[in-house]
Amino acid sequence: MTVVLLHGWPGLPSDYDRVVADLSGERVIVPDLAGFGAGFTRATTAFDATAAAHAGRLLSLLDDAGVADGVVIAGYDIGSRIAQAALRADPGRFVGAVLTPAYPGIGDRTASPALASTFWYQHFHREPVAAALIDGDERAVRTYLTYIWETWRAGAAPPPHLDEIVAAYARPGAFAASLQWYAANRGYAAGENPVTVPTTMLWADRDPLFPVEWADELPKHFSDVRLEIVTDCGHFVPVERPDAVARAVRSHLP
Repeated sequence: MTVVLLHGWPGLPSDYDRVVADLSGERVIVPDLAGFGAGFTRATTAFDATAAAHAGRLLSLLDDAGVADGVVIAGYDIGSRIAQAALRADPGRFVGAVLTPAYPGIGDRTASPALASTFWYQHFHREPVAAALIDGDERAVRTYLTYIWETWRAGAAPPPHLDEIVAAYARPGAFAASLQWYAANRGYAAGENPVTVPTTMLWADRDPLFPVEWADELPKHFSDVRLEIVTDCGHFVPVERPDAVARAVRSHLP
Protein backbone atom coordinates (compact mmCIF):
# COMPACT_ATOMS: atom_id res chain seq x y z
CA MET A 1 0.00 0.00 0.00
CA THR A 2 1.12 3.54 -0.77
CA VAL A 3 -0.16 6.87 0.54
CA VAL A 4 0.13 9.96 -1.67
CA LEU A 5 -0.30 13.41 -0.10
CA LEU A 6 -0.85 16.52 -2.27
CA HIS A 7 -0.34 19.99 -0.84
CA GLY A 8 -2.22 23.21 -1.54
CA TRP A 9 -1.50 26.85 -2.36
CA PRO A 10 0.39 28.55 -0.86
CA GLY A 11 2.04 25.48 0.52
CA LEU A 12 4.71 22.82 0.27
CA PRO A 13 5.05 19.07 0.87
CA SER A 14 6.07 20.00 4.43
CA ASP A 15 2.43 20.96 5.05
CA TYR A 16 2.09 17.23 5.72
CA ASP A 17 5.07 16.75 8.05
CA ARG A 18 2.92 15.91 11.08
CA VAL A 19 0.63 13.71 8.99
CA VAL A 20 3.63 11.74 7.73
CA ALA A 21 4.83 11.34 11.31
CA ASP A 22 1.39 10.00 12.26
CA LEU A 23 1.57 7.51 9.37
CA SER A 24 4.83 5.96 10.56
CA GLY A 25 5.26 2.53 9.05
CA GLU A 26 3.39 3.32 5.83
CA ARG A 27 4.95 4.04 2.46
CA VAL A 28 4.22 7.75 1.91
CA ILE A 29 4.93 9.89 -1.16
CA VAL A 30 4.60 13.68 -0.83
CA PRO A 31 5.54 15.12 -4.24
CA ASP A 32 6.52 18.65 -5.14
CA LEU A 33 3.79 19.90 -7.46
CA ALA A 34 5.17 21.46 -10.64
CA GLY A 35 5.26 25.24 -10.44
CA PHE A 36 4.40 25.50 -6.75
CA GLY A 37 7.03 26.61 -4.25
CA ALA A 38 9.84 24.08 -4.23
CA GLY A 39 8.28 22.52 -7.34
CA PHE A 40 9.23 25.59 -9.39
CA THR A 41 12.27 25.28 -11.62
CA ARG A 42 13.32 27.17 -14.72
CA ALA A 43 11.94 24.23 -16.70
CA THR A 44 8.44 24.92 -15.34
CA THR A 45 8.37 28.58 -16.29
CA ALA A 46 5.82 27.70 -18.97
CA PHE A 47 3.86 24.48 -18.42
CA ASP A 48 0.39 22.99 -18.52
CA ALA A 49 -1.14 23.98 -15.18
CA THR A 50 -4.54 22.31 -15.52
CA ALA A 51 -5.63 19.85 -12.84
CA ALA A 52 -5.66 17.11 -15.47
CA ALA A 53 -2.05 17.85 -16.47
CA HIS A 54 -0.93 17.84 -12.83
CA ALA A 55 -2.73 14.51 -12.40
CA GLY A 56 -0.98 13.11 -15.46
CA ARG A 57 2.42 14.05 -14.04
CA LEU A 58 1.47 12.42 -10.73
CA LEU A 59 0.41 9.19 -12.42
CA SER A 60 3.69 9.14 -14.36
CA LEU A 61 5.60 9.63 -11.10
CA LEU A 62 3.76 6.64 -9.62
CA ASP A 63 4.53 4.61 -12.74
CA ASP A 64 8.21 5.45 -12.35
CA ALA A 65 8.04 4.36 -8.70
CA GLY A 66 6.41 1.06 -9.68
CA VAL A 67 3.16 1.93 -7.88
CA ALA A 68 0.38 0.48 -10.04
CA ASP A 69 -2.34 -0.09 -7.44
CA GLY A 70 -3.25 0.00 -3.75
CA VAL A 71 -2.91 3.79 -3.44
CA VAL A 72 -4.68 6.00 -0.92
CA ILE A 73 -4.51 9.61 -2.11
CA ALA A 74 -5.10 12.70 0.00
CA GLY A 75 -5.18 16.33 -1.05
CA TYR A 76 -6.32 19.71 0.18
CA ASP A 77 -6.96 22.98 -1.68
CA ILE A 78 -5.49 22.59 -5.20
CA GLY A 79 -4.18 19.19 -4.12
CA SER A 80 -7.77 18.02 -3.70
CA ARG A 81 -8.64 19.03 -7.24
CA ILE A 82 -5.52 17.34 -8.64
CA ALA A 83 -6.36 14.21 -6.66
CA GLN A 84 -9.90 14.19 -8.09
CA ALA A 85 -8.50 14.44 -11.62
CA ALA A 86 -6.20 11.48 -10.91
CA LEU A 87 -9.07 9.47 -9.39
CA ARG A 88 -11.15 9.99 -12.53
CA ALA A 89 -8.27 9.30 -14.91
CA ASP A 90 -7.13 6.03 -13.31
CA PRO A 91 -9.60 4.81 -10.66
CA GLY A 92 -8.19 1.28 -10.62
CA ARG A 93 -4.92 2.52 -9.14
CA PHE A 94 -6.60 3.83 -5.99
CA VAL A 95 -8.32 2.16 -3.05
CA GLY A 96 -9.29 5.30 -1.16
CA ALA A 97 -9.20 9.09 -1.12
CA VAL A 98 -9.16 11.79 1.56
CA LEU A 99 -10.09 15.20 0.20
CA THR A 100 -11.15 18.70 1.20
CA PRO A 101 -14.09 20.51 -0.36
CA ALA A 102 -12.85 22.07 -3.60
CA TYR A 103 -15.13 19.85 -5.70
CA PRO A 104 -17.45 20.32 -8.72
CA GLY A 105 -20.60 20.54 -6.59
CA ILE A 106 -19.56 24.02 -5.49
CA GLY A 107 -20.45 25.10 -9.03
CA ASP A 108 -20.63 28.85 -9.51
CA ARG A 109 -21.47 29.68 -5.90
CA THR A 110 -18.08 31.30 -5.40
CA ALA A 111 -19.00 33.84 -8.08
CA SER A 112 -21.79 35.31 -5.95
CA PRO A 113 -21.38 39.08 -5.46
CA ALA A 114 -21.88 38.48 -1.75
CA LEU A 115 -18.63 36.49 -1.70
CA ALA A 116 -16.49 38.99 -3.62
CA SER A 117 -14.59 39.85 -0.44
CA THR A 118 -13.72 36.16 -0.01
CA PHE A 119 -12.76 35.04 -3.51
CA TRP A 120 -11.15 38.28 -4.73
CA TYR A 121 -7.73 36.58 -4.70
CA GLN A 122 -8.63 34.28 -7.61
CA HIS A 123 -9.41 37.26 -9.85
CA PHE A 124 -6.29 39.08 -8.63
CA HIS A 125 -4.12 36.07 -9.42
CA ARG A 126 -5.31 36.06 -13.05
CA GLU A 127 -4.18 39.63 -13.63
CA PRO A 128 -0.55 40.30 -14.66
CA VAL A 129 -0.28 42.95 -11.95
CA ALA A 130 -0.27 40.21 -9.26
CA ALA A 131 3.07 38.83 -10.43
CA ALA A 132 4.37 42.31 -11.21
CA LEU A 133 3.74 43.46 -7.63
CA ILE A 134 4.85 40.35 -5.76
CA ASP A 135 7.09 37.99 -7.75
CA GLY A 136 10.73 37.88 -6.66
CA ASP A 137 10.22 40.37 -3.82
CA GLU A 138 10.80 38.51 -0.54
CA ARG A 139 9.11 41.19 1.55
CA ALA A 140 6.03 41.30 -0.69
CA VAL A 141 5.79 37.50 -0.79
CA ARG A 142 6.04 37.31 2.99
CA THR A 143 3.42 40.01 3.50
CA TYR A 144 0.96 38.49 1.04
CA LEU A 145 1.33 34.83 2.02
CA THR A 146 1.26 35.66 5.73
CA TYR A 147 -2.01 37.50 5.14
CA ILE A 148 -3.46 34.49 3.28
CA TRP A 149 -2.45 32.06 6.03
CA GLU A 150 -3.69 34.31 8.83
CA THR A 151 -7.01 34.92 7.03
CA TRP A 152 -7.75 31.32 6.05
CA ARG A 153 -6.47 29.55 9.16
CA ALA A 154 -8.89 29.14 12.06
CA GLY A 155 -6.31 30.25 14.61
CA ALA A 156 -5.38 33.37 12.63
CA ALA A 157 -1.70 32.53 12.98
CA PRO A 158 0.98 31.74 10.39
CA PRO A 159 2.15 28.13 10.03
CA PRO A 160 5.28 26.94 11.82
CA HIS A 161 7.05 26.52 8.46
CA LEU A 162 6.22 29.99 7.12
CA ASP A 163 9.89 30.88 6.55
CA GLU A 164 10.29 27.76 4.39
CA ILE A 165 7.17 28.66 2.37
CA VAL A 166 8.32 32.24 1.83
CA ALA A 167 11.81 31.14 0.77
CA ALA A 168 10.32 28.76 -1.81
CA TYR A 169 7.80 31.20 -3.26
CA ALA A 170 10.06 34.27 -3.13
CA ARG A 171 12.57 32.95 -5.68
CA PRO A 172 12.34 34.93 -8.93
CA GLY A 173 9.64 33.37 -11.08
CA ALA A 174 8.25 31.07 -8.38
CA PHE A 175 5.28 33.15 -7.27
CA ALA A 176 4.33 33.89 -10.89
CA ALA A 177 4.56 30.18 -11.76
CA SER A 178 2.14 29.30 -8.96
CA LEU A 179 -0.42 31.74 -10.36
CA GLN A 180 -0.64 29.78 -13.61
CA TRP A 181 -3.03 27.43 -11.79
CA TYR A 182 -5.63 30.20 -11.53
CA ALA A 183 -5.48 31.00 -15.22
CA ALA A 184 -5.76 27.33 -16.19
CA ASN A 185 -8.47 26.27 -13.70
CA ARG A 186 -11.45 28.61 -13.59
CA GLY A 187 -14.40 27.90 -11.35
CA TYR A 188 -15.40 24.58 -9.84
CA ALA A 189 -18.16 23.23 -12.09
CA ALA A 190 -17.30 20.09 -14.04
CA GLY A 191 -19.18 17.63 -16.18
CA GLU A 192 -17.09 14.55 -15.43
CA ASN A 193 -18.57 11.32 -14.16
CA PRO A 194 -18.60 10.86 -10.36
CA VAL A 195 -15.48 9.67 -8.57
CA THR A 196 -16.04 5.97 -7.85
CA VAL A 197 -13.17 5.39 -5.42
CA PRO A 198 -14.28 5.34 -1.74
CA THR A 199 -13.75 8.88 -0.49
CA THR A 200 -13.64 10.66 2.85
CA MET A 201 -14.44 14.36 2.51
CA LEU A 202 -12.91 16.32 5.38
CA TRP A 203 -14.86 19.56 5.70
CA ALA A 204 -13.44 22.10 8.14
CA ASP A 205 -16.10 23.84 10.21
CA ARG A 206 -14.24 27.17 10.15
CA ASP A 207 -13.02 27.21 6.55
CA PRO A 208 -13.72 30.79 5.38
CA LEU A 209 -13.77 29.72 1.73
CA PHE A 210 -16.17 26.77 1.80
CA PRO A 211 -19.12 26.77 4.23
CA VAL A 212 -20.32 23.34 5.34
CA GLU A 213 -23.70 23.77 3.64
CA TRP A 214 -21.89 23.50 0.30
CA ALA A 215 -21.49 19.78 0.98
CA ASP A 216 -25.04 19.30 -0.34
CA GLU A 217 -23.88 18.15 -3.81
CA LEU A 218 -21.38 15.51 -2.69
CA PRO A 219 -23.53 12.47 -3.68
CA LYS A 220 -23.74 13.76 -7.25
CA HIS A 221 -19.98 13.81 -7.67
CA PHE A 222 -18.83 10.85 -5.52
CA SER A 223 -20.55 7.48 -5.70
CA ASP A 224 -19.06 6.34 -2.35
CA VAL A 225 -18.40 9.28 -0.03
CA ARG A 226 -18.34 9.86 3.71
CA LEU A 227 -18.54 13.44 4.99
CA GLU A 228 -16.56 14.22 8.14
CA ILE A 229 -16.75 17.66 9.75
CA VAL A 230 -13.37 18.69 11.17
CA THR A 231 -13.94 20.92 14.17
CA ASP A 232 -11.91 23.98 15.16
CA CYS A 233 -10.22 23.97 11.76
CA GLY A 234 -9.79 26.43 8.94
CA HIS A 235 -8.71 25.92 5.33
CA PHE A 236 -5.30 24.33 5.96
CA VAL A 237 -6.51 20.98 7.28
CA PRO A 238 -3.18 19.01 7.23
CA VAL A 239 -1.44 21.81 9.14
CA GLU A 240 -4.27 22.61 11.56
CA ARG A 241 -5.63 19.09 12.17
CA PRO A 242 -3.05 16.55 11.00
CA ASP A 243 -4.66 14.00 13.32
CA ALA A 244 -7.89 14.15 11.32
CA VAL A 245 -6.06 13.62 8.03
CA ALA A 246 -3.97 10.71 9.34
CA ARG A 247 -7.03 9.05 10.88
CA ALA A 248 -9.01 9.38 7.64
CA VAL A 249 -6.11 7.96 5.59
CA ARG A 250 -5.77 5.00 7.94
CA SER A 251 -9.49 4.30 7.57
CA HIS A 252 -8.83 3.45 3.90
CA LEU A 253 -5.84 1.20 4.65
CA PRO A 254 -6.32 -2.54 5.29
